[in-house]
Amino acid sequence: MASSRDRQRKLARAKLDRQLARRAAAAKRRRQIQAGVGAAVVLALIVAGSAWALGAFDSEPEKQAAEDVCLWTPQDGTGNTNLKDVGTPATKDLPTSGVRPMTVTTNQGGPVTVELDLAASPCGAASLAHLASRSFYNDTKCHEITTEGALRCGDPSGTGIGGPTYSFADEDVPDGPTASPAPGQPPAYPKGTVALISNPPGSNGSQFLIFFKDFNPAKPAYSVVGKVTGGLDVVEKIGALPTVDNGSGSKVKPKTDVVIQSLTVGEPNTTPAATSAPASSPSAG
Repeated sequence: MASSRDRQRKLARAKLDRQLARRAAAAKRRRQIQAGVGAAVVLALIVAGSAWALGAFDSEPEKQAAEDVCLWTPQDGTGNTNLKDVGTPATKDLPTSGVRPMTVTTNQGGPVTVELDLAASPCGAASLAHLASRSFYNDTKCHEITTEGALRCGDPSGTGIGGPTYSFADEDVPDGPTASPAPGQPPAYPKGTVALISNPPGSNGSQFLIFFKDFNPAKPAYSVVGKVTGGLDVVEKIGALPTVDNGSGSKVKPKTDVVIQSLTVGEPNTTPAATSAPASSPSAG
């Protein structure tokens, strides 16, 4: 019969076996976890290496699509019957540097040549080019000689609220004069400036101003789109025409019709030569 000492030895042996078994199982689990972590690290390195090779970590990733340069806001042609639907200009791949020539020929002489500024007013230039390509301005009247010293054109209806069935925001509105202007500081709108005019302000369409006098308002509101490079004397001649009431109590309508016979916009020139102040040329009137 086994002695009590033998039973104690057996119990101690069984306890030791259980401890060894638990230690072995724990070691096996650690090895499995380490193996799993190692595989995950290897997989992560493979994925990261593939992404790097494909350019995922480039500091300036290549753009996949051209961004919109201009936003054209639809206008309701049924609510305003003075609007004319001629489609909308492109939104992408528009030139944003250099200049673009515009030529205006009127029944009062010409041509009047204009240099559109693509850097300061890419959307204004794009709109004028689009409308010119649709013959939008041809055989339309310049319906105002404004009290500000500008010829107002581009509204086929002659009402001041006509234009295309889209509008776009201001781009290059000059700053107002400083409280203490320095001697020789140029006006906001020097003679020869071409600017957009809209009603309400900031929703430009087809209408534009050609200034035949310097204009320096306290709060400029017209977005500049370019400047006259030839034929300024023609604009000055038109500006001297007598005016009559336009039907709304304002004596701004030319007594003699001023008709745009043609308005064309040429191809962009992204490397323009240096130009000087707006120039005059002999009129053909």
